[in-house]
Amino acid sequence: MTPLTPSSAFGIPLSRSTSRVVRSRSRAQRLLRAATLQARVDPMVGAPAHAPGTREAAAGALAADPTRPARSLPGPRGHRTPPAPQDPVAVAQGAALVRSLGRPLLGGHAVEVLLDGPATYASMFEAIAQARDHINLESYMIEHAGPGAELAERLAERCRAGVRVNLLFDSVGSIGTAAAYFRQLEAAGVNLCEYNPLRKVSTWLTRALHLRDHRKLMVVDGRVGFIGGVNISPAYGSGPAAHAVQAATGNPLATPWRDTHLRVEGPVVAHLQRLFTSHWQRFSRTPMAAANYFPPLRPAGSQRVALAACDAGRRSNPFYRALLAAIDAAQHRVLITTAYMVPPRRLLRALVRAAERGVEVQVLLPGISDVWAALHAGRSHYARLLRAGVRIHERHDRFVHAKTCVIDGVWTTVGSSNFDWRSILHNAEANLLVLDAQLASRMERVFHDDVEIAREIDAGRWARRSWLQRGREALAMRFQFFL
Repeated sequence: MTPLTPSSAFGIPLSRSTSRVVRSRSRAQRLLRAATLQARVDPMVGAPAHAPGTREAAAGALAADPTRPARSLPGPRGHRTPPAPQDPVAVAQGAALVRSLGRPLLGGHAVEVLLDGPATYASMFEAIAQARDHINLESYMIEHAGPGAELAERLAERCRAGVRVNLLFDSVGSIGTAAAYFRQLEAAGVNLCEYNPLRKVSTWLTRALHLRDHRKLMVVDGRVGFIGGVNISPAYGSGPAAHAVQAATGNPLATPWRDTHLRVEGPVVAHLQRLFTSHWQRFSRTPMAAANYFPPLRPAGSQRVALAACDAGRRSNPFYRALLAAIDAAQHRVLITTAYMVPPRRLLRALVRAAERGVEVQVLLPGISDVWAALHAGRSHYARLLRAGVRIHERHDRFVHAKTCVIDGVWTTVGSSNFDWRSILHNAEANLLVLDAQLASRMERVFHDDVEIAREIDAGRWARRSWLQRGREALAMRFQFFL
């Protein structure tokens, strides 16, 4: 049977020019369908970076996905464009991340790393000053001194300008904050929500006392988001005055805490917003004031991200799943920085297996801590990790409060989750996951800068530690489930 051609399909002869138009339109439609289908069903792309309908659209959609095999696209006059090279490590980590989360990454983001408190507060306060519609702030710790005082002034000023301000804080994390501070905010027009308040009898009679909101995030006008490990606290102070405190007291904990935060723009900001509003609706008696909380968001950059968050007391933890999947898929290196390292068995086994198969595994931890039991419970695992080949570093000059991980130079997370039972099982947490080589390179440099100042734990000397130290570890381990 003779196949039908554009000139014979309907038994009507077409002119040569008309036939070329039909073929050209058919090819354009195929490209459009391919680009549209890839943007809709591709497991790695949550937001196409290009408008569909052009050769550039199809190329952009295909190149945005490291898990798809590259295909040659038709070029001018029948030439074929060679496929772009792909990084197999990025492909493996991208696929593992999507499988663990069960949803695609979101494209079109601009992510900025903020090191320590002063840089974080400067960026947050700048965003607050530019707010025109609303400010939603959620933090485990809100303290009235230092940056807390400036925060109150800036929020009050925005309230006078007609901006809606909602502030959610944890009752235990902010237990030392004067009640007058919150009354001042409320009088200025700030809408307050206290998470599982200690003043309620029901909190003491249920496990609500144990479940805490450990998140640190902020959304301004539904367009700019902040997430990481930085609380609102004078513990992050800087400058000669802060170091003078250490000199006077001899207490390293009095020096500015070492921490990491992120500023992000792009579609994931709506996910941060939804995380905040759902927490508010669940724990506040006062509804949020009407505002444009979910404006349309356009791509702000090229980075692909996902938000991994969990509610307090929930056994299902997306961040934990994503972390285990990334470590299991690691081929080259795993670089962890965390304030509290009391890992559950599955996480400990994942790190040991990675080191035993030749992956470079390094962990940066504080040598001083504000939680005695967490410090020594974490140290009880050093011997097993060291035997497997994991390198462990402790900083003794400053308290390391950052919660970050970089894997294979492409996978990065920054957020509120520590590598302990409390973050994985008990707290409400939120982490941003980024699949981007440039950001990962930046975070690797930060890690190595910290390691240069830290002390590496020697396996031989650790094996000869005192019985007093061993006793502290054994005692602390009895409480690891709650740490």
